Amino acid sequence: MMVYTSLENSKIKELKKLQKKKYRDATGLFLVEGEHLVLEAYKAGLLKTLILEENTFYPLSIDTISVSSSILTHLSLLEHAQPVMGVCRKKKEEEIQGNVMMLEDIQDPGNLGTIIRSAVAFHIDTLILSPSTVDPYNEKVLRATQGLNFHLNILQQDLKEAILTLKEKKYQIIGTRVTHGKNIKQLKEIQPFALIMGNEGKGMSDAILELCDEVVYIDMDPRCESLNVGVAASILMHDLDK
Repeated sequence: MMVYTSLENSKIKELKKLQKKKYRDATGLFLVEGEHLVLEAYKAGLLKTLILEENTFYPLSIDTISVSSSILTHLSLLEHAQPVMGVCRKKKEEEIQGNVMMLEDIQDPGNLGTIIRSAVAFHIDTLILSPSTVDPYNEKVLRATQGLNFHLNILQQDLKEAILTLKEKKYQIIGTRVTHGKNIKQLKEIQPFALIMGNEGKGMSDAILELCDEVVYIDMDPRCESLNVGVAASILMHDLDK
């Protein structure tokens, strides 16, 4: 098998571009690093090309290229490059189904990763991201999810339009804020629902709050003014998973 060794090779340059969101959006492709993420992408039918450090063996029946250690380091965003990487296709967006989590302008990749893991754990079927929310194919998000994002229907849409569509489908729209709402424990069982979490610093915008059927909060010790959005989202999804 040919081993790619030059940073000037056109194929390597194209792979390097996938570190940037605009190229991921343009091509519908993204990179994953490490055996676990590569295997999860393969099982989900998303792995397009396997990238292996020369003299490395990984038993997957798929298009494979071999690269030098210097090329692998060039393509990696980790402190220590892994000998196994993959080029993957983005998961195809599907129709909205089941219970929904909506995120308004979440910025931190770790927060999005936590929310995605909890969404899968607590039976959320669809995740709708506002256009300004961090890219779910960001390398830090991918590592935080450990492949669970491959098992969730993730859409990126204008939230106002998405809410109006959900209302037509008889969804109950549940907003969140720290105070002046209903204790989540007092909320009766609702199916189907769409839970909305706002930006880390600003919370939900007034325009989105106005479209909500219910607004909830988490009852907690007053010495704690607020929770990290990933933690709060996880608690709320757990409490709504009835």
